[in-house]
Amino acid sequence: MLKGIPCYIMRGGTSKGLYFLEDDLPTDVELRNTLLLSIMGSPDERQINGLGGAHPLTSKVAIVSKSSRKDTDVDYLFLQVAVDKAQVSDAQNCGNILAGVGAFALEKGLIPSQNEQTDVRIHMLNTGSNAVARIQTPNKQVNYEGTATIDGVPGTAAPILIDFLDVAGSSCGRLFPTGNAQDTILDVPVTCIDNGMPVVLLNASSFALKGDESPAELEANSDLKQKIEAIRLEAGKRMNLGDVTNKTVPKMSLISPALKGGLVNTRTFIPHRVHEAIGVLGSVSVATACVLQGTVANQIIKQSFSDGCMNIEVEHPTGQFIVEMDVTGTDNFENFMVNRAALLRTARLLMRGEAMVSASE
Repeated sequence: MLKGIPCYIMRGGTSKGLYFLEDDLPTDVELRNTLLLSIMGSPDERQINGLGGAHPLTSKVAIVSKSSRKDTDVDYLFLQVAVDKAQVSDAQNCGNILAGVGAFALEKGLIPSQNEQTDVRIHMLNTGSNAVARIQTPNKQVNYEGTATIDGVPGTAAPILIDFLDVAGSSCGRLFPTGNAQDTILDVPVTCIDNGMPVVLLNASSFALKGDESPAELEANSDLKQKIEAIRLEAGKRMNLGDVTNKTVPKMSLISPALKGGLVNTRTFIPHRVHEAIGVLGSVSVATACVLQGTVANQIIKQSFSDGCMNIEVEHPTGQFIVEMDVTGTDNFENFMVNRAALLRTARLLMRGEAMVSASE
């Protein structure tokens, strides 16, 4: 016998995942994770017996509930469901899946829609930080159609502005968790940063790369993957993340000079596959490192920044990401502060119904 679990399938940014209400899933974490593995079809590299898309970017879950906090409307827990192993991780946020959380909360009636647009205040349980998503709600209905575009997603959609309020050091305890703008790990200069996503920045030239290599080329380079993983394991310890062997953080971002008119170019290991674009919060961390003197990224772009508001264009394999930032102390590591980070995303409701599982699960 099968039973149905209420579920939405949504694209959020450049990712796709399953969205659930917390009340529709088991409260026991082990039982919940076992259920989600079954729904996704993991472990199996094709996820042929489930709803997963056979890639980390399409094997994601959002669990949403009404918030008990006075400063937020809903709570959001992100879970990364591994494709090829029986593993469900809550070690990171996901800013792309976050793009669909506000719309999902409105669709499910967790908060009332306003006329024209609704600001949804979201508490990200993975790291304890908050964000505000501005959703178009003409006639108090969520609108998904519009003229906004984001690189890595075909077509157009309604814009969703996401404002990140307090994400600096949310996973590692501080913006630069090693206490330095730059470190050396296994003879490679690196910058370790956490502005919503723990990221290790590396100069692509340190690995004899140009930075324009495709994700497939990088994934096929076994020597490169082994060295980057060795650096990641050591960086995890220095970033207060402990043993990251079985964790999805930190992400490893190869940095190189811009190729298409942006500020900096990236290729990001997430951590063992290479992102076809770049994660939302990963791009925020990269953009942040770009504007502070002394980081690996700033040394590559060779540019000084004044305090205040700016747009940072982060290139990735399928386009670029524009991060709006307000910072102070760009010339002084000790005084550097991120006052605001925001960006534009889109989302689309793809399906709503029930995910079917064995009645014994």
